[in-house]
Amino acid sequence: MNYKSPVNKKKKLKKVYTSINAESETRSMTGGQFLIHCLHKEGVRVIFGLPGVQMYHAIIPILDYPDMKFITTRHEQATTYMADGYARAGGKVGVAMVVPGPGLQNASAGITNAYASSSPVLIVSGQINRDKISKDIGILHEVNDQMDIIKPVTKWQTRVMKAKNISVAVHESFLQLRTGRPRPVEIEIPPEALSELVDFPKYLQTETPLTKIDVHSVEKAAAIIVGSKNPVIWAGGGINLSEASNELLALAEYLQIPVLTTNEGKGSISDHHYLSIGTPQSRSTGHSKDPLRDFFYTCDVILAVGTRFASADPKPFQKVIQIDIDPQEIGRNYKNTFGILGDARQVLSKLLEDVKLITKPKQNKKITFVKMRSDRYDNPANQVEPLASYVKALRLGMPDDGILVTDMTIIAYQARTLYQTYYPRSYFTSSYSGNLGSAFPTSMGIKVAKPDQAVVSISGDGGFLFNSQELATAAHFGINVVAVVFNDHAYGNVKRDMEEMFDNKSLGVKLTNPNFMKLADAYGIVGMKAESPEGLEKSLKKAIALNKTVLIEVPIGQMPSPF
Repeated sequence: MNYKSPVNKKKKLKKVYTSINAESETRSMTGGQFLIHCLHKEGVRVIFGLPGVQMYHAIIPILDYPDMKFITTRHEQATTYMADGYARAGGKVGVAMVVPGPGLQNASAGITNAYASSSPVLIVSGQINRDKISKDIGILHEVNDQMDIIKPVTKWQTRVMKAKNISVAVHESFLQLRTGRPRPVEIEIPPEALSELVDFPKYLQTETPLTKIDVHSVEKAAAIIVGSKNPVIWAGGGINLSEASNELLALAEYLQIPVLTTNEGKGSISDHHYLSIGTPQSRSTGHSKDPLRDFFYTCDVILAVGTRFASADPKPFQKVIQIDIDPQEIGRNYKNTFGILGDARQVLSKLLEDVKLITKPKQNKKITFVKMRSDRYDNPANQVEPLASYVKALRLGMPDDGILVTDMTIIAYQARTLYQTYYPRSYFTSSYSGNLGSAFPTSMGIKVAKPDQAVVSISGDGGFLFNSQELATAAHFGINVVAVVFNDHAYGNVKRDMEEMFDNKSLGVKLTNPNFMKLADAYGIVGMKAESPEGLEKSLKKAIALNKTVLIEVPIGQMPSPF
């Protein structure tokens, strides 16, 4: 069952809110009406937001579009988390709408997450009255200057002072969102620009220009790879963003090159495939217990696709071929890099064409890589218990195409390396932003984008309570996610680290939590408790079969470090 909108009888609107004649070349409407019209033309069908006085004229026009949904959250932070999840899961632009000042500041956590994850999120923010902007006089919700707050975590931002300029702002926003590296953009509009009546021209959907690649660079890269003795592919989130999984697999199979994935790149090649050898641990000195790290340091050429390559930590003798849509990322983290600027799918497709011109398909190496996979996933010496057992329970409790959303919590850290992912866009983290409390609201946005797939978030008790109020949103709109909470009554990782570093001393880490089963009951959702990995597996299967919003509490003690 898809999420549902609450029954909402449309009240008779003021005369200014007239129906829009889509066939007319020009039409008279308010700035707010035209804003929603433009968003609808761009394919926006869901907006996550919190209504407030500066945004009334942008929200009410949504009622004119029966196929548009406005999902009200219980905190602005959740608006951008949900928009981010929606965008990353479905590949469409996620839209969040908030009031200015504290609204935008509250939303900034989710904006930061979207920025780190290269997620196409549009934030529509209100502003104070336009004659008061930059006066710093203390008007309601004034922040001087609020665009400066989010410049570091947005690709582009603009302020629309007049209604007549809304179409230009929307057009440029979608151009920014759909070209180059996708990252959040922001439009802020004062209330007068939303309420004033203007004759607007017909709005046409933004056309995305085709990207060009340097064919000579691709030819050179093909020669380097074919001439290598022991190449490896390092697949990042850019594979999933560009929907280049098929191209990645075709190249890997032709040359029999094993594929390592980053956390964001999980699922870019199915972990059912023998060439998918897993996700390495984070940065290493080369003396890690991780067998993938040991293998990585035997490779002479690394094909890094759609990744910042920040945690790879290659050695000076290793040659890197880096494919990225963002020119600023090529060679940023490793000097011995040959760069190819372009979309991952386009470049990989051309790369395979060039490879086929200079070499025949390589001999199958399945036996070698199956052994390597077994050493990673089946060898107890490379696993930390009970973390590994909980990760296995998560995998067994979910369908192959189920979507896992992970928070900054101990089980999730182990899941990065041991959780096997079989489809693109079916495993999500907060990327390098590392936002505590992001998983649950992000999972809700994902579920809205993918209503027919099981969506499960995993959080610690501390992180979950950052946004537990969104259980009300899930119940209200029928967003049937499963939230798994590992409860150790502490910020567990911090507690363990402190005690190990400071002679068993810690401060600020112990938590008093609500009764999670009573909390579930209070929100009118299903509550379950799982006392073991086996119990978690059973509870997950039951929860997913119910197709309801479910909270699963997993009581745990202090966990060992997975690193």
